[in-house]
Amino acid sequence: MPRLYSAPSLAGSLIASLWLACAATIAHAEPMADIHALAQKERQPLLDTLRDLVNIETGSGDVEGLNVIAGRVADQLRQIGGEVEILQPTDIYRLDDTPEKIGPAVHATFKGSGTRKIMLIAHMDTVYLRGMLKDQPFRIDGDKAYGLGIADDKQGVALILHTVAMLQKLNFRDYGTLTVLTNSDEEISSPGWRSTITKFASDQDVVFSFEGGGTDGSVRLATSGIGSAYLTVTGRSSHAGSRPEGGINALYELSHQVLQMKDLSKPEQGLKLNWTVAKAGTNRNVIPAEATAQADARALKVSDFDELEKTLQQKIKNRLLPDSKVELKFEVRRPPLEANDASRRVAAYARTIYQELGLSMNVAEKATGGGTDAAFAALKTKGAVVEGMGLSGFGAHSNDAEYVKLDTIVPRLYLTTRMIMDLSTGKLK
Repeated sequence: MPRLYSAPSLAGSLIASLWLACAATIAHAEPMADIHALAQKERQPLLDTLRDLVNIETGSGDVEGLNVIAGRVADQLRQIGGEVEILQPTDIYRLDDTPEKIGPAVHATFKGSGTRKIMLIAHMDTVYLRGMLKDQPFRIDGDKAYGLGIADDKQGVALILHTVAMLQKLNFRDYGTLTVLTNSDEEISSPGWRSTITKFASDQDVVFSFEGGGTDGSVRLATSGIGSAYLTVTGRSSHAGSRPEGGINALYELSHQVLQMKDLSKPEQGLKLNWTVAKAGTNRNVIPAEATAQADARALKVSDFDELEKTLQQKIKNRLLPDSKVELKFEVRRPPLEANDASRRVAAYARTIYQELGLSMNVAEKATGGGTDAAFAALKTKGAVVEGMGLSGFGAHSNDAEYVKLDTIVPRLYLTTRMIMDLSTGKLK
């Protein structure tokens, strides 16, 4: 058995960062033979599951396909001993692009004899439309497996299923509860399942999110928050040639508003606001009565979004045309995930486990612009939240090049199984 280390209580992020650096240098023995051997045996069953999941088309708006995959995932979780329910959304946070119907989520719990609460999350939906699968079916080519949604995020669902299967085969039940949640709306900012993710995660000791580990097997402790601003200006139409003074030019007012809100980014603190879409008018010879614009916003802290919205609402009070009507709606499509000491400790331990396999692991503490459901999991929990536990891959959202690396299956199965076991038995505090 390899010698294992628990991180001490950490006073701050600087000390935590030093712990990460030190942990990377700790020498470990060979991997635990029984777990590693089982991970090797589980490789082909995982590929079989992955093939089956990829061959079900599950675009975020394809409720029929999402119901099919939810049934498939639920059946497999029942077969490995879970208490399983397929949930339908009841608390929908409607965004500008939320479809009328949202697909289900699969919720499973495994009750053990210990005290630690561990949650595993992934999503079943993809960005692809029905009919596109025929152009990129599941296939294995060399050291890669290809298919629509295989990296984002069907590998994550498969990895969860087979990690839990490994625990069952090892007859390991030293956790308190092991919770699995797979939702079907991540690609559209999780309007139907965000509150459920937050609720279930709130009392967990650790949440592992199984988005892909990128091309190098990194795990992430921070992700960007994503917001949207919607600006609507109402004026009054009139003939642009014979009576322009009778109108209120919504395009003029919109231009004024966008220009006075163009410099609200604060790159030094990760806050970005960029106006990206605008529309006004119906005919060349008509003063436009309505104009709209949209902006993309990114932030590293929830409080930055709150402050940005206040600033935007204050700005629209300054109008170029006093008789125009200006309205602004701000949506937090996804909050940021912020690194904390608990997450750093767990990630540091993951690095030591990977070293048992002779592998290195990068731990990213700074967000790079993308957002995931891990942020919803972190909203009300004091426990660790670690993103990127999935297989390494590339080409997410690509209709002809999405793949996962086959040589990451065994290491990731070993990692996730060991993490759950060592967290449950107190080897990692």
